Amino acid sequence: MGAQPTVAMSSPGRHGCGGYAPPQSPGGSFRVAVRMELAKLRRLRTTPIVTVLGVTAVAFAAPLSASSRAGLNDPAAHPWEGILLQYALINALFSPILVAVLASRLTDIEHASGGWYLSATAGLTPGRLCRAKFATLALVLVPTLALQTLALILAACTAGATVPLPIGIWAGYTALLIGVDLAMCALHVLLAAVLDNQLACVGLGLVGAFIGVYMFLAPAWLARLLPWGYWAMICPISQVGTGDVMVARPPLGWIAGFLGLAAACFYAITSRLDRIER
Repeated sequence: MGAQPTVAMSSPGRHGCGGYAPPQSPGGSFRVAVRMELAKLRRLRTTPIVTVLGVTAVAFAAPLSASSRAGLNDPAAHPWEGILLQYALINALFSPILVAVLASRLTDIEHASGGWYLSATAGLTPGRLCRAKFATLALVLVPTLALQTLALILAACTAGATVPLPIGIWAGYTALLIGVDLAMCALHVLLAAVLDNQLACVGLGLVGAFIGVYMFLAPAWLARLLPWGYWAMICPISQVGTGDVMVARPPLGWIAGFLGLAAACFYAITSRLDRIER
């Protein structure tokens, strides 16, 4: 990625006398950039990737076997808590892969086609382009994760769950899951932007998947130090004894600190990309 000019180009024949082009507001140009990134996503055929991973996550977490359906009608068995614990484990495995693949595919196209230079000539600096990519992926991840949770709840009800759903616990977990996925997506966008070799980015997502699952068994202090550990920390269910589950309050202070740190790093690094020559 070489030096990129930041001078906006205009066409004299399209803007009236003298070729003057009225300046476009930053908000308007950013919305245009997001629409362009959405078009890139469609061309990259990321919908099958998101669909396959989402459906697989629901299938692994849903109570499909006879043994898993046995306690769906027993309030003492805490069926919804057990399903949520399984769902959190599956998300710790699949979410790192999902965000790594999406961020890598959407960013790699700029390396392959000289997109950093072409965007800069139109006034979209590398940092703003990274922010547009993150906003685009957020528009994909937020509804995907919400629909994924709703699909799992529907699957459990279809399987015969009659115990009242603890809506607050499930909604809280889904909101935290969206937050952690977006934070990790932002970090993967930065990594994919600075590395030409996208195998390293996807490989880090695969390694992160195994780390995320292991963090359910690791000490809490270790999970707090690793970004992938926050997929375990947001889980509001803990297992005690031989198969018993109980509701546990996630460490919201640590989670908020991680999300704030990820947002600050993303903003600082993308702002730095806007000022340096690449």
